[in-house]
Amino acid sequence: MTEPVVAIVGRPNVGKSTLFNRLVEKRQAIVDRTSGVTRDRVYGKVEWSGREFTVIDTGGLTFSKEYTLQQQVREQVEVAVKEANLVLFVVDAVQQVTSLDSEVAAYLRRYNKKVLLVANKVDPAGREEDSYIFYQLGMGDPLPVSATHGLGIGDLLDKIIEELPPGKEENAHGDPVKVAVVGKPNAGKSMLINRLVEQERSIVNEVPGTTRDNVDVLLQSGDCRLLLVDTAGIRKKSKVKESVEYYSVNRSLKAIDRSDVVLLVVDGTGEITEQDKKIAGYINDSGRGIIITVNKWDLVKEKGANIDRFKSEVLQDLSFISFAPVVIISALTGWRVNRLIDRIKLVEEEHAKRISTPVLNELLQDAVLVNPPPSRKGSRARFYFVTQPDIKPPGFVFFVNDPGLVHFSYLRYLENRLREAFGFEGVPIRIKLKPRG
Repeated sequence: MTEPVVAIVGRPNVGKSTLFNRLVEKRQAIVDRTSGVTRDRVYGKVEWSGREFTVIDTGGLTFSKEYTLQQQVREQVEVAVKEANLVLFVVDAVQQVTSLDSEVAAYLRRYNKKVLLVANKVDPAGREEDSYIFYQLGMGDPLPVSATHGLGIGDLLDKIIEELPPGKEENAHGDPVKVAVVGKPNAGKSMLINRLVEQERSIVNEVPGTTRDNVDVLLQSGDCRLLLVDTAGIRKKSKVKESVEYYSVNRSLKAIDRSDVVLLVVDGTGEITEQDKKIAGYINDSGRGIIITVNKWDLVKEKGANIDRFKSEVLQDLSFISFAPVVIISALTGWRVNRLIDRIKLVEEEHAKRISTPVLNELLQDAVLVNPPPSRKGSRARFYFVTQPDIKPPGFVFFVNDPGLVHFSYLRYLENRLREAFGFEGVPIRIKLKPRG
């Protein structure tokens, strides 16, 4: 990354995610009264006084060795601290100094990083003097703020800019291809992203629902830049009971809406479920490019499955997105994972493909000649003209004497002809009918 990096660190429930959202000026990290909501590293961009920097939200630091998940959260914090130019050590001005705050302070001293001590929750303003007690942590002057109400945030940002190294000129790059990785819980989404970027970027745990926030990871592959978005597993609404999970699922759906290409990760060891189909339907309706990514082939192969027959069965179950490529992988072993990068490039190109109007009308004339529209109520539809006004997804407008005379099966025929002639692999096509004139 060319921008300086600022990591937000502290024990659970001191308001780190609220501060993160305040700095990036949007609700990117999930905030809840429940302790330990944030687990993975969540990245955001901040601009202040003409400077830009990257801020990282991290999970609450604890030092118990009893739970594997807590240890994994601590590993994520360690990576963030090592990556950072500056650390914001957040404490709770209401609860004041705790033994865990002292442990976090000792933990941060090991890394010899610049640290700003941020005393959060000083609202109302009369509580600012409560922050002075944090001098005993030996981490410098406490900066009183209220992340919830915005109190002291400007002063904090000024101090951050003052402490950061001088900015570097950023290389000119186009926007990265946004790739959302979605699916049911425990399909292997986080493991897949870790395999692609070759580092433990997202926490992988056998407990379903480990990922809660969307986790953005930038991947440079040759001349292709991908922004991979690891998302929370999407379960049936009837099974989503906790408010934290509700926000996680909601953000997963928003990640689809913001993406260029979506990797729909399904568990190859089981059947394609109704929930898989619902997620696929949402991706299709959103107009995103889609790649069906069948994971855990290492387990399926042990049962003697044939890969070609397996692909056919998957497409049969997901027949309404039969235009989507199927890539069978094992995120655990890395088998065929790199094939996904070439597929993502291809689908992104197809998503942005535009066909010239003369070529489209040649296709229309040939299609109508080979298979004329059937008559309805004694009348027959007459097609005059076709054009493509939209990309991402590709959209086509057919001008016809009476749109009501065109049966949906004939629209499917026209879509198939477009795909036969121009590809559009992995991309939904939108067709509209308009009366002439």
